[in-house]
Amino acid sequence: MKNYSLNIGIDVSKLKLDISILNPVTFTSEHFVIENTARDIKLFIKQLIKKEIDPKSVLFCCENTGYYTNHLLFTLLDLQLDLWIVPAIEIKRSKGLARGKSDKIDAKDIAVYSLKNLEKLCLTEMVDKDIQKLKLLYTEREKMLKSLLIMETTSEGKSFIDKEIYKEIASLNLSLIKNIKSSINKIEQKIQVIIKSNEKLHKQAELIQSIPGIGVQTTTYLIIATRGFTAFNNWRKFACYSGIGPFEYTSGSSIKGRTKVNHIADKKMKSLLQMCAMTTIKYDPQIRDYYQKKRREECNASFK
Repeated sequence: MKNYSLNIGIDVSKLKLDISILNPVTFTSEHFVIENTARDIKLFIKQLIKKEIDPKSVLFCCENTGYYTNHLLFTLLDLQLDLWIVPAIEIKRSKGLARGKSDKIDAKDIAVYSLKNLEKLCLTEMVDKDIQKLKLLYTEREKMLKSLLIMETTSEGKSFIDKEIYKEIASLNLSLIKNIKSSINKIEQKIQVIIKSNEKLHKQAELIQSIPGIGVQTTTYLIIATRGFTAFNNWRKFACYSGIGPFEYTSGSSIKGRTKVNHIADKKMKSLLQMCAMTTIKYDPQIRDYYQKKRREECNASFK
């Protein structure tokens, strides 16, 4: 395990970065605030060098805040520095009982987390550009699908609205629905072009879709969620991430709960896998027999 001279916790927001520099020996910290821009992040690294601190001996840690983390991610990885991006819920639960909240305190908590949990260290790596494009396109597709569902609810009020008024509204509504569907179709085409133009992703997509019950959209999301099957070392970690891995709930001799899945998961991945499984049950005799067997076992257990 690498020994770091400093642990730097960074609380990321849209406009600024709250930085806490923690000395692991003295456990003292300094606090700085810079703008959330690539330029300011580079200037901060230069200041560390001026203070005779080797940036390569420093562990930078921050929460995953989506797009807002991108300047930090791309700048630090481009400089080949160690960055650890941690899920926000993991840092929050590691704090224990906490009173009050501020960006300064959050930055220090992140630095402390990075120091105390070095055995869990998983350095962030640059994601393939094609997967980044797929993620953005898929996110836009999800937004448009939600918009489409909202727009289609207008027809539900047809029998309760004056015919002349509804006629005007329906005309606009149908035009918007048509445009949204057209945009969704264009996005789906672009996604397929990206996958087919990348030899590795194309091969992965073909292998995934060779499994009965798995379609195009599930294939795309699988590639995105697993970063081209590089994000997880084994299937158990992926099952846990997807919320389909069962966990035991027992304590002493009095608490003997059912073995069940945990709600902390990628709900989108879980729902897609469930739909694929239900589809496969209809067409694959072996999986259907296994499913029916497990249902019988569950029913028998509930009667005991």
